[in-house]
Amino acid sequence: MHIKLTNSMGREKQTFKPLKKGEVKIYTCGPTVYNYAHIGNLRAYIFADVLKRTFLFNDYKVKHVINITDVGHLSDDADEGEDKLEKGAKREGKTVWDIAKFYTEAFYTDMNDLNIINPNTYCKATEHIQEMIEMNKKLEKNGFTYIAEGNLYFDTSKFENYWNLIGKKQEEENQQSRVVQDKHKKNKTDFVLWFTRHKHGNHAMEWDSPWGKGFPGWHIECSAMSSKYLGEKIDIHTGGIDHVPIHHTNEIAQSECAYGHKWVNYWLHNEFLVVKDSEKMSKSTGNFLRLQTLIDKGYSPLEYRYFLLGTHYRKKIMFSYEALDGAKNSLKKLKNKIIEAKKEKSEFNKEKYDEYYNKFQESINDDLNTAQALALVWDCLNDKIGSETKLKIIDKFDEILGLELLKEEKVDIPKEVIELAEKRWKSKKNKNWEESDKLRAEIESKGFDILDSKEYYEIKKK
Repeated sequence: MHIKLTNSMGREKQTFKPLKKGEVKIYTCGPTVYNYAHIGNLRAYIFADVLKRTFLFNDYKVKHVINITDVGHLSDDADEGEDKLEKGAKREGKTVWDIAKFYTEAFYTDMNDLNIINPNTYCKATEHIQEMIEMNKKLEKNGFTYIAEGNLYFDTSKFENYWNLIGKKQEEENQQSRVVQDKHKKNKTDFVLWFTRHKHGNHAMEWDSPWGKGFPGWHIECSAMSSKYLGEKIDIHTGGIDHVPIHHTNEIAQSECAYGHKWVNYWLHNEFLVVKDSEKMSKSTGNFLRLQTLIDKGYSPLEYRYFLLGTHYRKKIMFSYEALDGAKNSLKKLKNKIIEAKKEKSEFNKEKYDEYYNKFQESINDDLNTAQALALVWDCLNDKIGSETKLKIIDKFDEILGLELLKEEKVDIPKEVIELAEKRWKSKKNKNWEESDKLRAEIESKGFDILDSKEYYEIKKK
C-alpha cells in the first residue's frame, strides 16, 4: 500500500517514492539545548516518531538522525542576537558546556517519557565542526561565499531556487520580515557560515578554521551532519513549520550549492501548538510549559501524546488544561475497555482482524491521519467481535500510536487504601449500602477507583 505525504516543497500530497526500494532516510531538526524543550517543541518529535513508526509498519528499513544544536544558534534565526548557549550560561551562571550537557539529558528524558523511539543517531554540533568546515570549503570553492569583516557569508543571490520552499507568493513578505540590518551583507537574505567576529564579544566555544578562529553558523550544522550520516541525498527532512522561511530555506541553498544536485525529496512540517489568542507556544513570549509541568499537575506523558494524536500534524492545535483533561479521560476509558477485554475469552477472527488492519493502514498511510486511526481504535473496542481479536488489533495499532495500550500499569497501592477496600467489600456483601458508599468515597478521595465484579473487586489508580 502506498504512503502519501504532504510535501512542503510544492505544498501538495504526494505518493512517497524512496531513493532506495524498501528503505527511507529521515533527518529531523533537533533542539537547541540552552533550555528545556517546551511541550510545543515536543510536538515535532511525536510527529517524526509517528512518521518513522508508519514506515516501520509498512516494512521499510528506517535510518533516522536527530541533531543536537549545542553551538552557533543565535537568538535571532537570521544571524542577529546572542548565541543561545551563551545566553543560557549567563542566565544560570554555568559554563556553556554544562548548559549543553544538562539540557541535552533533559531532552532525552522527555523523549523517553513520551515513548518516542530513539533515532539511529543523535549527532551533536560540537562533535562535527570539521565536517562543517569541509562543507564551507566546498561552498567557497564553488563560488557561493564571500568574506566580510572576518565572517564567511553565503551569497543567496547566486542560488536561483532560494525561495522554492517558501513559495514565490510569500517571497516579498519574507524579504520584508527580515528587518535585521547587517551592513556587511550583500543581500538581506545572506547568512553566516562561519563567525570569527561577533558583536557580543568573546565566544566560549571556538575552533580553528581557514577563515580564522571562530564558530559555525546554525544552518550549516544540519547540512553537514545529515550528509555525514545519511549521504548527499535524503528522502525526508522534518521539522516545525517555523523552520520553513529561514532555517530550512538556508539548508537547501547551502546543501544544493555544495553538492550540485537536489538534496531532499520530501519536506514535512508540523504546525504549532497554540495557546490563548492563537499564540504559538514559545520561550520568548513566556508561553512556556514543560512536559514535567504537566507531570507535576497529574498528567502522564502518554496522555499528552494522546492529546496530540487527536489532531492532524499539519493543523494547529489549541492547548488548554480542559482539552488535556478530555484526552486524559478518553485514554483512561480506552484502557478500561482493554482491561475488560482481557478478562474475556474468545476465538480469534482473522477476517475481522484483516478488515480493521486494512482500514487502519489506509488511514495512517494517508498523510499520517492519527485522528482517524484513533477513531478506529474506538470502533474496534465497541465492535461485537471477540476479545482475542480486539486485543490483537489494538496491539498492532499501537505500533503506530505508541500509547502502550496493552501494557499493565504497576501501581503501588497504599496499605490504608487496601484496608478501606476490604472493609468496603465486607459492607457490600452484608448489604450495608450506606457504609459501602461512604468507604468508596473515601477511597476515591485518595486517588483510587474501585471496579466491582461478581466475585471480587479491583483497585485502580485514577
